[in-house]
Amino acid sequence: MADSLPLEMLTYILSFLPLSDQKEASLVSRAWYCAAQNALRETNVRYNIPVSSASLSAIKNLGLRGISHISLTNLDGSPASHQVLQSVAYHLGPHLESLCLGGGSPTEASFLALILGCPVLRTLDLSGCNSLFTSGTLLAQPETAQCVRKALSGLRDLNLACLRDLTDLSFNHLSGCFPSLERLSLAYCHLTFELGPTWGSITPQVSSPSQLSFHNLLQFVKERAGRLRALDLSGTGLPPEALQALGQVTGLQLEELSLHSCRDLSSEAVATLCRQQPGLTSLDLSGCSELTDRALLAVSRGLQHLRHLSLRKLQRLTDAGCADLGALHELQSLDMAECCLVSGRELAQVLGSVHRAPPALTSLRLAYCSSLKLPQEVENQASDPQEPNSESQGPSLLMLQALQELDLTACSKLTDASLAKVLQFPQLRQLSLSLLPALTDLGLVAVARGCPSLERLALSHCSHLSDEGWAQAARFWPRLQHLNLSCCSQLTEQTLDTIGQACKQLRVLDVAMCPGINVAAVRHFQAQLPQVTCIQSRFVGGADLTLTL
Repeated sequence: MADSLPLEMLTYILSFLPLSDQKEASLVSRAWYCAAQNALRETNVRYNIPVSSASLSAIKNLGLRGISHISLTNLDGSPASHQVLQSVAYHLGPHLESLCLGGGSPTEASFLALILGCPVLRTLDLSGCNSLFTSGTLLAQPETAQCVRKALSGLRDLNLACLRDLTDLSFNHLSGCFPSLERLSLAYCHLTFELGPTWGSITPQVSSPSQLSFHNLLQFVKERAGRLRALDLSGTGLPPEALQALGQVTGLQLEELSLHSCRDLSSEAVATLCRQQPGLTSLDLSGCSELTDRALLAVSRGLQHLRHLSLRKLQRLTDAGCADLGALHELQSLDMAECCLVSGRELAQVLGSVHRAPPALTSLRLAYCSSLKLPQEVENQASDPQEPNSESQGPSLLMLQALQELDLTACSKLTDASLAKVLQFPQLRQLSLSLLPALTDLGLVAVARGCPSLERLALSHCSHLSDEGWAQAARFWPRLQHLNLSCCSQLTEQTLDTIGQACKQLRVLDVAMCPGINVAAVRHFQAQLPQVTCIQSRFVGGADLTLTL
């Protein structure tokens, strides 16, 4: 019956499925295969293509399918790389929208020939491509720059992260060819900051041929303020004064800002930024070690449209800073990993209160929060997570029923009882409970019952898990694709047999350093599930073995 539907309708229906289910649906029939391929294109799936002569036929086939997002690996200045780039330009170029050359070493000539053949390119990743900037002459010729500007006038996203030879002149030559630029990354580039009033000056300064200066970047931001929406200045050492100068640029309305590992930033500077750029929807302050609760309170009160917030490694952050997180009603992802002073009490109060609508969180990361405890208010919870509005309930993470990713790695104070009460998320797809010393079979089975849709599960270094626990839990996880059981010392080949019978969609398995599993059992499992593409089995039975197909 479904095969009789028009291809467009089938494509539309399959586009609502997770990526794994789209792949499974493609095996039903030829019509479903074609519809699934169309749906995969529409979900912006990126294809990684290794640069070698063996990839030429694959590139041609991808061109016939209209693939528009690719990443090239192992790119260098060899004739083989040049041939691959020519093939990409010919077969994929006319409809290529996203191109990643990250970490490659193309020649200037082959790079220019490639991008001139990609007239609809919207995203270009040149992170770590230092070979293009060593000479300082890339796009220095006006005629060449004019051709590139004409061909790539629609480019929106440019990634220049980790370029050690990027200078003011080379940046200006390159950015000048992309008048429609909306997103720019200069993460971990060496920016120089000259203290003084010149940052706010309108007097132009000469662009440096030997360094990348903040003054030159600020001038670029001023010129593009009406269009620029996202900046990544992670790892640049941005000082508070520079952040203030950036935030107050007339007409600038940033939506995304990443300041990962800018360790000199102060809470006062972040508070000022929240007043200057209230439209931010994504903010990364991870590793900004000087930030305190005041910074998080300013974010919660000032950025009402925030959807993605990363606060990893903020060692001074405490429960008090979480008090107003509930005001972020549009928040979709929250990363507080390695915030060692956060116990979770206030977090549960603001995210799991029955008296306010919970944020639409789909991702919550609390890895290595060594003080984390799930609040004892949960003792009186109704057992049915579909009844979150009961007045008898206290604050609980159970309210976050849209959650799809949860990371509780090394939250060492969590117990079987607390996990059983809280981990009831029917839509959860990714879960990490690695390095939980108190997790036993009882907790494993409870998690399996509460989270039946898991596709990725990490349980490494959970030394109390046994074959008996897996015999009960595995049947709840038919969709499991990635499973990490490394250093689970009690598991034997019996667990492999159980997983092989219950988890037919498994693709990646890690049983490294599991002393109860031997090489013969690993090989038998591989024969039992030939679709498993990688088994990490280092030092099982005394052998160092990795099976990759």
